[in-house]
Amino acid sequence: MPGVSRARRLRTINGANPPSPAVRGLKGVVLLVACALVLTPFLAVIATSLADQAQIARSGGYVLWPENPTLDAYRAILRGGVVTRATLVSIGITLVGSGLSVVVTALLAYSLSRPGSWGHRPILLLVLFTMFFNAGMIPNYLLIKELGLIDSYWSLILPGLTSAFQIIIVRAFFMEVPKEIIDAARIDGASELQILTRIMLPLSKAVIAVIALFNAVSYWSAFFNAVLYINSTEKWPLQLVLRTYVIDNTALGADLPGEVMPPQQSLQMAILVVSLIPICLVYPFLQRHFAKGVVIGAVKG
Repeated sequence: MPGVSRARRLRTINGANPPSPAVRGLKGVVLLVACALVLTPFLAVIATSLADQAQIARSGGYVLWPENPTLDAYRAILRGGVVTRATLVSIGITLVGSGLSVVVTALLAYSLSRPGSWGHRPILLLVLFTMFFNAGMIPNYLLIKELGLIDSYWSLILPGLTSAFQIIIVRAFFMEVPKEIIDAARIDGASELQILTRIMLPLSKAVIAVIALFNAVSYWSAFFNAVLYINSTEKWPLQLVLRTYVIDNTALGADLPGEVMPPQQSLQMAILVVSLIPICLVYPFLQRHFAKGVVIGAVKG
């Protein structure tokens, strides 16, 4: 079709007509409104954390634009008090828990992806059984107590170390790796651990990134296990501090060093911002693998 633009040829082939300017404008307005509805609460939280007492009082508690922005709330909560300690606890639990979760999930998924492995079918049935039946809160608490993990950081890591859903997703991905590659590695003398670390894991970076992100978000956001198993306040994760001082509206001044304290509303919003920053920083780097891994798991599973 000489003399016709490529875009027009594609529209002709696909049978699609370009939307009118009015429709495009309407779509743009709808998207802008949706973005505003999503971003406004975040902006209000950040602005309130930067506002002073007078502006917070005039605005009724929440500020959309700070007139005299100040970082006093962030300096107060990161000065070495309960929030700083809880942030370090959450970071440690997230890093250790996510790393162990990836290791355990990969090992179990790889063993279950090999049909001839020992106990393959009974173990797979046990994993599937946990998707539909849960012991409940009291049996879980009694188990943690009998293991001697009460008031231990391991009580925040081990109960959520892996899940049947993650194992099935990774197992389905491993099963799609051509058998010829694995047989060639065995002929070259590779052990099962070498096949996993040198062949399977490099080929499954996308799904591993998804599992790591899921577990990181889960560990970072979890607070209920801390409510059940942690008795010492110095071992509280950040989300439990967030629940105590923001949701329950407990005064924070007594737990922070210093004489002059910023407004409680600013302190609470500053804690909320601190709890959001790590995930917001990590997600953009894993987003590409996240989208690819979810699609692959959904198609291959």
